[in-house]
Amino acid sequence: QVQLVESGGGLVQAGGSLRLSCAASRTFNSYTMGWCRQAPGKEREFVVAIKWRGGSTYYGDSVKGRFFISRDNAKNTVYLQMNSLNSEDTAVYYCAVDWDGIGVSTTLSSYDYWGQGTQVTVSS
Repeated sequence: QVQLVESGGGLVQAGGSLRLSCAASRTFNSYTMGWCRQAPGKEREFVVAIKWRGGSTYYGDSVKGRFFISRDNAKNTVYLQMNSLNSEDTAVYYCAVDWDGIGVSTTLSSYDYWGQGTQVTVSS
């Protein structure tokens, strides 16, 4: 198995920011790392992804212009910078990896490994 270690979740005021981190225990020359989230009473949805080679990114419509994904190659880590948070962003956020990077990045079934999830709660 491959472990994904997530951190950075917590409670934040509406309009504030958080940065989530996800570190993978293994690395390959080419793969995709992404984030999805699941809010209470809703289905899990795609948030953002990045391909390790080339750095192509994909964003869900609900987070474009507010969320930004980046990477640290030396640490095998991806970051999710979340700005202008609102109550609709309250959810459990999951990190995921598609090891061969071939799957459709916006499709949840493309991913092979998942993190344990980290709770993000936005208050007003």
